[in-house]
Amino acid sequence: MTDLSTNYLGLDLRSPIVASAGPLTGRIDTLLRLEDCGAAAVVLPSLFEEEIVDESIRLHETLEQGIEQNPETVGYFPEMDFSDLGPQRHLRLLESAKKKLEVPVIASVNATSPGSWSRYATEMAEAGADAIELNLYAVPGDPSTTAGEIEARYLETIRAVRSAITVPLSVKISPFFSSTGHFAGRAVDAGAGGLVLFNRFYQPDLDLETLDVLPQLELSSSWELRLPLRWIAILRARLPATSLAASTGVHSAADVAKALLVGADVAMTTSALLLHGPGLLLRIEQELREWMVDHDYESVRELRGSVSQSAVSDPTAFERANYIRVLSSFRSPPPE
Repeated sequence: MTDLSTNYLGLDLRSPIVASAGPLTGRIDTLLRLEDCGAAAVVLPSLFEEEIVDESIRLHETLEQGIEQNPETVGYFPEMDFSDLGPQRHLRLLESAKKKLEVPVIASVNATSPGSWSRYATEMAEAGADAIELNLYAVPGDPSTTAGEIEARYLETIRAVRSAITVPLSVKISPFFSSTGHFAGRAVDAGAGGLVLFNRFYQPDLDLETLDVLPQLELSSSWELRLPLRWIAILRARLPATSLAASTGVHSAADVAKALLVGADVAMTTSALLLHGPGLLLRIEQELREWMVDHDYESVRELRGSVSQSAVSDPTAFERANYIRVLSSFRSPPPE
C-alpha cells in the first residue's frame, strides 16, 4: 500500500491533502464532510480583527439607542446574542471542531494591532487549536513606510506570538517581498515552524454604472500553483527543518504531486472544494496514489523534494534562465 503519511508542523497527518481556510471550514457539518472525504487537516477561517472591531462598534451604537429617553424604552432594545460577538464565534467553532473531528484543527489569525496578534492566537491555542497560522494579509499602501519597516513589524509579530503560545506556529506570507527568500528565512528565525506559500490577495473591481468599488471574488486556477512551486523548490534545501505548505492553485492530484515533488510537506486547497465539493478529496487522493504507483514512489517521504532546486540537474530552471527559455518557447500561429 502506498504510504501517503506526512508530517506538518510536527503533526502526523494521514496524507498531504489539507482543506485550507474558506467557507467549507467555517461550519461543523462541512468540516465533518471534509474529514470523511479524506482531509488530513483543516484550517478554520481567519479571525480578522477588523470584523471584531466593527462588531464592537455596532454593539456600542445599539446600546446607546434611547439613552436619553424614558427608562421604559429599554424594553425596545433589539435582542442580541452576545456569545456571537468578537472572537467568541471563532472560539466556539474551534471548540466544537476539536470535539467532533479527529484530524488536526489549525486556527488562522489576521490582526492589525501589535498586541492583538498574540491575544487572539493565545485564545485560539487555549481553546484547543493544534496549531496557529498567522495570516499576514495586509496591503502596505502608505508610501512613507519602507519595506524594511513592514518586514520588521511582521517579524516582531511572529516573535511575539511564538513566545505567547506553545502549539506549533506557521506563517502564511505573500509573494510580494523585495526578497522573498530572505524574509522566509528571517520568519523562521523569528519562530515560524512552517511557511504557507502563498497568500492570495483578492483585488477589488469597479462597477462602471454606479462607480462603486466591488469586492470581487475569483477562485484560483491550477496555473497559479507555479509561483508556490518555484519558491518551495528554492526554499526546500535552504530551510530543511521548516514545514512548507503549497497554497493557491491546488485543484487536482497532479497539483498535489507537483507540490510534493518540489518539497512541500502538504498541499492546501480551498477553491477546488468550493467548485466541486468535499467529495473531490476522494478523487484527488485516489489519483495521487495511482500516480505514485505508476512512477514507483512508495511514500510521500520518498517523493518529497525529489525535484527541488537542489535535486534537479539544472537548478537554474527555477530562476532567471527559465524566464528567458519561456519567452523564447512561444511560437506564433501560422498566418491564415
